[in-house]
Amino acid sequence: MLTEIDRILLATPDAVGSAMPWRDLLGAEFVGRDRLDSLGAQRMTLRVGTTDIEFLEPDGAGVVADELARRGRAHLFAAGAQSPDAGGVARHAANAGAACVDADDRHYITLQIEGAPIRFVVSPEQERQAAGHLDFLYEATVLAADQAAAVEQIARTFNLDRSAFTTITSEAFGYTGVLTLFHPDRLHRFEVITPIDMAKTMGRYYGREGASYYMAFAESLEMPLIERLAGEAGAGITLDRPDSRDPALTADQLWLHPATLGGMMLGVSRPTMAWRWSGKPERVEPV
Repeated sequence: MLTEIDRILLATPDAVGSAMPWRDLLGAEFVGRDRLDSLGAQRMTLRVGTTDIEFLEPDGAGVVADELARRGRAHLFAAGAQSPDAGGVARHAANAGAACVDADDRHYITLQIEGAPIRFVVSPEQERQAAGHLDFLYEATVLAADQAAAVEQIARTFNLDRSAFTTITSEAFGYTGVLTLFHPDRLHRFEVITPIDMAKTMGRYYGREGASYYMAFAESLEMPLIERLAGEAGAGITLDRPDSRDPALTADQLWLHPATLGGMMLGVSRPTMAWRWSGKPERVEPV
């Protein structure tokens, strides 16, 4: 049983350089530095909202160095989730055919999706003090051409309740997707999306990278502040605000571009907004 997205891991050749925009634009706070022998990397951990952001910089041979060489740039390396029975989740995943490694007091689970390693980290539940300008991350997005097969593999690996899943389609961004909600009344999930317009940004990304993590999504009460800070910094940002809404009021969504946040794209939605496409649009509160 998974309960929430609790961390994301970025592979980067420069942990400090990748981490600083998270501090400057999102108010992320420093948690600590250590070494992960299992990955051959130094780790810098920041917290924003109730989510830990781990920046992994290789310091020798290992999977992080290998993935940076394979991908050729900093990128979203893995997504993590909590469970009240993390060990049980790992055992179930192994029985379902996933590659599992226990290290660093957590469980690394790797699926081969369309020939690419898609990595997950499952950890015991932990209470965290929120920090910065986000409330929490709730989504990590996997790109895959065979959406049904990828969803089935993730659902089987983590023993997810398929009745909580919901579908999503975006003509504007050119994709179809499935949200594998961990619980029908909470936003936390993995999203599996398939580009349907290869000329759009997502389609071009898949053409270059193949199956991979594409981005993550967070919720925030402080979107106007994030918008202002990004504007003052000249950072890459895309806004979704209805034309009829006062520009001084919050956007519904915004996206901070990969170059802005050290190699990965982050979407941010205002509170309750994500329910519009998550199966319960009646929960969306008006601005």
